[in-house]
Amino acid sequence: MMRRLSLLMLVALLGALLAACGGAPVAQPTAAPTEPPTAAPTEAPTQAPTEAPTAAPTAAPAPTKAPEAASGTIVDYVGEWAARLSGEIGTIKIASQSPLSGGQAALGTGIRNGAELGITQANALLKDAGIQFELAPFDDQAKPEVGTANAKNIVSDADILCVVGHLNSGVALASLPDYKSASLPMVSPANTNPNITEGGYEVAFRIVGRDDVQGTVGEQFAREELKVKSVYIIHDTTAYGQGVAEFFRQAAEANGLEVLGFEGTEEKSDFSAILTPILAANPDLIYFGGIYDQAGPLFRQARDRGITAQFLGPDGLDAADLGKLAGDAVKDMHYTSVAAPVSQFPNAARFAEDYKAAYNADAPPFSAQAYDASHFCVAAIVKAAADAGGKPTRAQVLAALKSLPELLGITGAYKFNGKGDPEVATYFVLKVVDINDWNKNELVARLDIPAP
Repeated sequence: MMRRLSLLMLVALLGALLAACGGAPVAQPTAAPTEPPTAAPTEAPTQAPTEAPTAAPTAAPAPTKAPEAASGTIVDYVGEWAARLSGEIGTIKIASQSPLSGGQAALGTGIRNGAELGITQANALLKDAGIQFELAPFDDQAKPEVGTANAKNIVSDADILCVVGHLNSGVALASLPDYKSASLPMVSPANTNPNITEGGYEVAFRIVGRDDVQGTVGEQFAREELKVKSVYIIHDTTAYGQGVAEFFRQAAEANGLEVLGFEGTEEKSDFSAILTPILAANPDLIYFGGIYDQAGPLFRQARDRGITAQFLGPDGLDAADLGKLAGDAVKDMHYTSVAAPVSQFPNAARFAEDYKAAYNADAPPFSAQAYDASHFCVAAIVKAAADAGGKPTRAQVLAALKSLPELLGITGAYKFNGKGDPEVATYFVLKVVDINDWNKNELVARLDIPAP
């Protein structure tokens, strides 16, 4: 597998147009949480189609070697600015938005829990500083219209000074106009659609990569490593799923990989209408742009129909529930991710233990990123409060976020560029080796790539 990593990096390097620098994470202890988890219901969501972006690079930008040191940890930064606080500021709220019910609740609840754990542990650090934080969780149900309604309630609460969210890019894009009108910053642990930071919202930040890179990394891996010659592309019609599928298709067409079909579907259970033409086309690969709750039944039914194509998809498939839904159909398949299982982040080992203790479950992908996102909110609020000499405004918190130096969290080192993207993001290629233990998924490639 290390040979594959080297080859993929070499191919990316030859096609590179960009260069930047990043930071290597260092160990960071966390304190045990005190708040119990809450359970999520299971009603299935739906999501409205959204127009996909239309341009993509044809080769992944070059990986970049991280420097030996960064500015310091987020926790240290919070402690330094907390020492400058004066007076009693009281309780500040940080909202979260993610699906806590429905088919995507496994990841959405992980985002809520990760943010809650981060805030609980930040409060332990700040117990004598005159400022405390409270999580205000919202269930967006993976539906843009619900996210928009929640956003209006969030901005109407003057005590909420930052948002951690969302899981789904389509829901975030629907909510961002309200956040922008209120100068309320959002730090996303999961949204990958380029328009999150390219759409002129000015309040959006993220600590993950983008689909215009992830899609091309996936296409490059399929062509160079899986050695496929043809692909049938399916997407879920959302801003996220259709967007990453479009980027994969554009790269495939530019590089000579034959695209036998490109279809969108909102179907959740019976995929016969899609699988019949796929069986006739006999592609080497099926690429699915979407989320695990839809991909699982699709892949299982494909195998049941006798389709032997390899499977590939983006980080929406990065969930243990994919194995539960698809069974052996996804064993040995590959997927790309901007998050990866928590086991791939050595400095999140203590977080994984704390999460298990608090919620009696393994930490899912994006939960550790939500933990870091909550700490970026805390860091910006504490800095803004110290500068303001009291409770800051949302505009002051937004300005503080934009001015943060490179800081180390449990998932990496992050410095936001002028758009709100991390200057360098990490992209993973992983192989499913045990459908019963997602943390055993095998790392095939890890690429640190500068933002477009």
